[in-house]
Amino acid sequence: MDKTIHFRIRRQDNPRSAPYWQEFQIPYRPEHNVVSALMEIRENPVTTQGEKVEPVAWESNCMEEVCGSCTMLINGKPRQACSTLVDTLTEPIVLEPLTKFPVVRDLMVDRQAMFESLKKVKAWIDIDGSWNVHTGGPRISPQEWEENYIYSRCMTCGCCMEACPQFGPSYPFVGPATLAQVRLMNAHPTGKYFRADRLHAIMGEGGLSDCGNAQNCVEVCPKDIPLTTAIGELGRQTTIQMLKDLFGPGR
Repeated sequence: MDKTIHFRIRRQDNPRSAPYWQEFQIPYRPEHNVVSALMEIRENPVTTQGEKVEPVAWESNCMEEVCGSCTMLINGKPRQACSTLVDTLTEPIVLEPLTKFPVVRDLMVDRQAMFESLKKVKAWIDIDGSWNVHTGGPRISPQEWEENYIYSRCMTCGCCMEACPQFGPSYPFVGPATLAQVRLMNAHPTGKYFRADRLHAIMGEGGLSDCGNAQNCVEVCPKDIPLTTAIGELGRQTTIQMLKDLFGPGR
């Protein structure tokens, strides 16, 4: 008998419909990743029971673990489908959408909550045009650049949010990815001028104090971002900010 790859996929037709399971088998080929396997299922969407169904919906873009859009639960673990090789997985390979975000259809979810949290904490750098383009603006030392670069690797994939017990539709917590971006923006030569605004944003409801220190986030981050280190640094920054608010200027 020819070797096959067996998938068990949790499906949902629309955001309001009930989820259900379907199973598929495709001919084995070495070096399949989950996305390429889903593409093969899409070419012939027939279940193991012989029923022809609608193709499975999922999201992907870069195919090189940069955009974060293809994140899903693969055998129960949040991972990128583009970089997860089938040969490293036990079968049946179980694919499910992330549970902390609303399902759009099948394996596609709406990660808007992450982007709303980034807006809440002002996770951007204001450019006012005051820098002289000929001098290139403020300089950053190689050491600072190296320390900050790792946080810039975040692709808003949602893995850390999925693993965080304090993040979800019923909780106001902004999540570890958002906090790490506060740490990054506060370290920027221009961004630091608005650090008080960001710190105040995470000193209230849904902010830093909502973190339960489960440390699941660092276990699943595909970019090895030191999320708990960022949270620890922000703890010191918010303490200093609180003292400034009590005894001195707010910035």
